[in-house]
Amino acid sequence: MIRMGPHAGRSGSASREGAGEDMEEKEALDLAADWADIVQGLRKDLGHQLFSQWIRPIQLGNFCKDTGTLSLYLPTEFSANWVQDRFLDRLSLAWKIARSEVRNVRIGVHPGRRKLADLDLKGEDGFGHRAANDGPHGALSGSISGALAMESIGDDGFTSSVGLDPSLTFAAFVSGTTNVLAKNAAERMASPEKPQFSPLYLKAATGQGKSHLLHAIGHTYLQAHPRARIFYCSAERFMVEFVSALKQNEMIEFKARLRGFDLLLVDDIQFIIGKASAQEELLYTIDALLAEGKRLVFAADRAPQALDGVEPRLLSRLSMGLVADIQPADIELRRQILQSKLVRFAPLDVPADVIEFLARTINRNVRELVGGLHKLIAYAQLTGQEVSLQLAEEQLTDILSANRRRITIDEIQRTVCQFYRIDRSEMSSKRRARAVVRPRQVAMYLAKVLTPRSYPEIGRKFGGRDHSTVIHAVRLIEDLRKRDADMDGDVRSLLRQLES
Repeated sequence: MIRMGPHAGRSGSASREGAGEDMEEKEALDLAADWADIVQGLRKDLGHQLFSQWIRPIQLGNFCKDTGTLSLYLPTEFSANWVQDRFLDRLSLAWKIARSEVRNVRIGVHPGRRKLADLDLKGEDGFGHRAANDGPHGALSGSISGALAMESIGDDGFTSSVGLDPSLTFAAFVSGTTNVLAKNAAERMASPEKPQFSPLYLKAATGQGKSHLLHAIGHTYLQAHPRARIFYCSAERFMVEFVSALKQNEMIEFKARLRGFDLLLVDDIQFIIGKASAQEELLYTIDALLAEGKRLVFAADRAPQALDGVEPRLLSRLSMGLVADIQPADIELRRQILQSKLVRFAPLDVPADVIEFLARTINRNVRELVGGLHKLIAYAQLTGQEVSLQLAEEQLTDILSANRRRITIDEIQRTVCQFYRIDRSEMSSKRRARAVVRPRQVAMYLAKVLTPRSYPEIGRKFGGRDHSTVIHAVRLIEDLRKRDADMDGDVRSLLRQLES
């Protein structure tokens, strides 16, 4: 039996114990690496909402070689049953592809966790989240079990009084030119003063920080208003609760609970599209809360006008406040984010060239950027290796390849010619004037660095030149970059243009 946790009782000779432990650690590390690859694939296939709610909380359990059974754990019986019903086949297939000896996948509740049936999750709000003022001394504490008065289980498995992730605060949010408007608007929405706009609509692609700001708003507002009633949920969760109330003839209670909050935070609002009855209820809720001066914040991966299947009335409500756009993080912000994450790993040394490499290469979203850093550091710590540029290139191949934009040699030639102000035909000409040869060599160098093309293939794109000519050009530019600051600056500038 291979265990991911602490080793069981020792037996046999010391030498056999040591060898056995080393083998266990190696196999456990291999399992963890396979799981990281599987998770990466599921993230792409399922999308942010499903992945975050059901796959991310899964913890890798034991693997029994005798039966070929791998255990996966979730925090509650409900989530375990849900994943079992909907994702078991997908998970089993993924594991069989990654590791042939895995013949069965078993999904269960994490050992030591109480089952969902053992917890009173209804509380006063009825959604599985405690209102912020619910507690032993709260005005509504009489309806709540004393032992669980300040406990609830959020969508991602964490414990909090209002379902907010305690790590997602404004202090932990790194801001830059691409997200400063959204952050400032979020801080204004959370401040004690009455906001100038409501609702606030945060628009950002996956992994750019909109959910982080939702949680941060909740935390800051709660600090200023300790007895405030805050509700955070995903649009999908809203739909589940709405349908459940509809089936159980509890719509009056549902409406009363929903409209009793002081701050409503709804994530991934795009998932409510096409549900006419739910849209109508959300519309009435928005009107009721706004009329009472309550605060509303929505987040989505697209602008309100780009939401398909949304009733015009609801669309106008979502757009009537402030729509704050979060643009993809630029390279400077990506550097700052990586540096901020390094604090928790001190005194571990992560070289500056590794940070620069990650910031420049992993540019699709912040979540992948931080995930890549964590994976790299975890691998280095578990294997006893030093963090290096070579290790990053070896261990982050999937993330790096997914982030690399497909750049063509034609695009490189066009960009280089514009940069050096020469005619495009010079890339293939036989002229040997320095003003033409050097840009041509730079283009060959960039073609080798930014494309998967071989030396002969690159040579053919430059007027049918021999592969040895391309090799000479690549080595020459590499050497010049080390000795000539101007050449290094030119290449850096071209790289920024081509990778942006």
